[in-house]
Amino acid sequence: MDAEPVWVRVGGGMESVPGHQRHGPADVDFPPPGGPWEPLVLNGKLVGWAAQSGLRMARKSAEMGQRLIDEQRDHLLGRLGHKLRSSVLALQESARQAAFGRPELLEAVFEQAQEVGRRAAGLEAAAIDPKDSARGVVLGAVLNLAVPSAAHNVPPAAAVIGSEPALVEALTRIKEWLVADSLTVSAEPFGSWWKVRISVSGERRQPAVPELGEPLVRLIVDTHLDGWLDVSPPDGVDIYLPAYHPR
Repeated sequence: MDAEPVWVRVGGGMESVPGHQRHGPADVDFPPPGGPWEPLVLNGKLVGWAAQSGLRMARKSAEMGQRLIDEQRDHLLGRLGHKLRSSVLALQESARQAAFGRPELLEAVFEQAQEVGRRAAGLEAAAIDPKDSARGVVLGAVLNLAVPSAAHNVPPAAAVIGSEPALVEALTRIKEWLVADSLTVSAEPFGSWWKVRISVSGERRQPAVPELGEPLVRLIVDTHLDGWLDVSPPDGVDIYLPAYHPR
């Protein structure tokens, strides 16, 4: 398996090994490019694509996918931890100078303390393992909590399977990442998924800590929500979330 190219499931999407290309969402109806591929299914769940299927190949694909998830999460935690330590050291130095004859630095101390809080919250979001069990969540209600100022064009019946706190966290992080003049959210069914498009207009400003943008959002969407983040749209992002169909 190490010598032959395969696609393994990472969260709700696929990643090629080797090559580390992304494709999604993970669905038997949407095979990755470069085939022909056969789906690898384990316990009823699609875990990868390969030139030849089989139980042994499916198990290896699932193991490799989990390993990639762990490696990506550890890398992000390391980067966020480094950025947090840097901001704490800067805050300590400014506070020391302000306490010993530099009162004009008090405003900087306040701003740096806020930045420490933002970086600590980002590190926590990446580190925690959501305990809420996945259930049916109405998209419109979550959007009203996470991005109330955005223009919504979401069908009332749009509902996904996931953790509501994780979904709120993901949408809030996307809003902070795609800072712009205005934000629009729409949703449409896409096979067994809901495709949620988040578009922005006006000038976009990159986050001071890049790891709090796409890397953190991808971790939350792909692994905490078992969805797939697509950053290819020029005016925003698409997220694919498993559709909820009430019985």
